[in-house]
Amino acid sequence: MFQPKFTISNHLARTLRQIGEAMGGIKSTGLAEPSLKRLVLDARSLSAHASTSIEGNPLPLTDVKRLLKSAPVNIRDTEREVLNYNKALDWLQTAIISGEFAPTAETFTRLQGLVTEDLMDNPADVAAIRQRPVVIRDPSRADSIVFMPPDHGDVSSLLIELMAFIQTNLHEIEPVILAGLFHKQAVIIHPYMDGNGRSARLMSTGLLGLTGLDLFSIFSFEAYYNRNVTRYFKMVGEQGDFYDLGDNLDFTPWLEYFAEGILDELLRVQQQLERRPIRLEPHHHQIIDYLQQHGTLTQRELGQISSRSLPARKKDLAFLVDRGLISPEGGGRSRYYVLA
Repeated sequence: MFQPKFTISNHLARTLRQIGEAMGGIKSTGLAEPSLKRLVLDARSLSAHASTSIEGNPLPLTDVKRLLKSAPVNIRDTEREVLNYNKALDWLQTAIISGEFAPTAETFTRLQGLVTEDLMDNPADVAAIRQRPVVIRDPSRADSIVFMPPDHGDVSSLLIELMAFIQTNLHEIEPVILAGLFHKQAVIIHPYMDGNGRSARLMSTGLLGLTGLDLFSIFSFEAYYNRNVTRYFKMVGEQGDFYDLGDNLDFTPWLEYFAEGILDELLRVQQQLERRPIRLEPHHHQIIDYLQQHGTLTQRELGQISSRSLPARKKDLAFLVDRGLISPEGGGRSRYYVLA
């Protein structure tokens, strides 16, 4: 039975707290629908580029963005890799939002099928557990074997054990930690002939979305890995023989790194939102102009100068507060607002 060894180090605890703060900061910006759609598209491009680049795809981000917009029919394998990953992301996000995403081996294998479609020499290896032995080689030295994954005859049972652990702890273990544990163990098991890394990163994103990180669609933690691929492979992989790992494998260093990647991407999104121009509607300007002339504004006074409904007026005030343009003072019926 899969029982991972890890500790909540001070570094990991601090990063998890910062992730929560970053999520709160992003949510407080009050994302409008157009802004949200733009962030989702940006994250999709980043993910498709980074996750395939990690595996050696040479297409630059500008080409990936152009490819996702045009979706041509006659494509090379490098382009197909990107389009496949984007298709898998599309399926994944739709499944999470609709509630159809399930943390099972079947879901994991379906994702592998999506990312490797029309790319495998043997079509029987698409959306299928491997039936042959594999070795992990040093990317810089093809003749150097660095890790021996488990025998193919053991893969199915190992994958079932891993998914049983995920399902049992779905609401017991912090989402970032649970997704991180899955990510590394899935890569170590290496259940498929190809597409293991891409599928593991997709499934990890799905687990984050399923268990509480509801901003999963607007960030791309793969981009963090792609900035230093050598470090990523060193952290997520192991050396030696799978059967020699036993109970000695400590997931803590990997979890610290995994959490760092999520925080780094959330902070990027937060900074991007903070730099965006604030678009004020006429009813927002009405509030600002009144405060510039009178210094303070109450709900009652706003009702006298505005023709908007009470719920709309409350929303207008909250919008300006969230963006740091006005500040509330006092409480209850005595509450009033001033320019920040």
